Amino acid sequence: MNERLEKQKAFMLEIDKAKNIFRQTRLSGKGRRENDAEHSWHMALMAFLLAEHANEEVDILRVIKMILIHDLVEIDAGDTYAYDNVGNQTKRVREEAAADRIFGMLPKDQEQELWELWEEFEENETPEALYAHVMDNFQPLTLNDSNGGWDWKKRGVKKSQILKRNEKTADGSKAIWECMELIIDKNVKDGSIILDEDL
Repeated sequence: MNERLEKQKAFMLEIDKAKNIFRQTRLSGKGRRENDAEHSWHMALMAFLLAEHANEEVDILRVIKMILIHDLVEIDAGDTYAYDNVGNQTKRVREEAAADRIFGMLPKDQEQELWELWEEFEENETPEALYAHVMDNFQPLTLNDSNGGWDWKKRGVKKSQILKRNEKTADGSKAIWECMELIIDKNVKDGSIILDEDL
């Protein structure tokens, strides 16, 4: 086997570990917590099926690549809950170190491509990154809603936290954000999401 293929094979085995990184979001039907591989697969399917709702025309292959690699860093860094203020303070440093090691297993050209995709996703400025982030926020929101808001209620999540996390979602898709707002308001009404006094 040539050296390039050997590196790619080692990387493919390494990223299999994403199947063992469990997120905070539960599967629909109040099932077990989903893993990173399931999350990325679900988002990738959503991305091309819902692409007509993106505000701008996007390179859907680039979006799907971003989605498929964006959480690989959690193999080392672990999943940081969206509303974990303490964990989010060190998230970037932990994830950069993970990206160095994991992406560094690949041949240099592919290592650079994955770094560029990951950074583009993290910066959340291009039409593709904005749309990928819509998927990253819409997917767990729909699962939480399908479970009667159980995860939000268990963790005492406030509407202001959800709005802060989604402050750029409408920049990627106004239509999907409108749908998300309806879901959020329904769960506030049901008592699953706490309505802040100042909202």
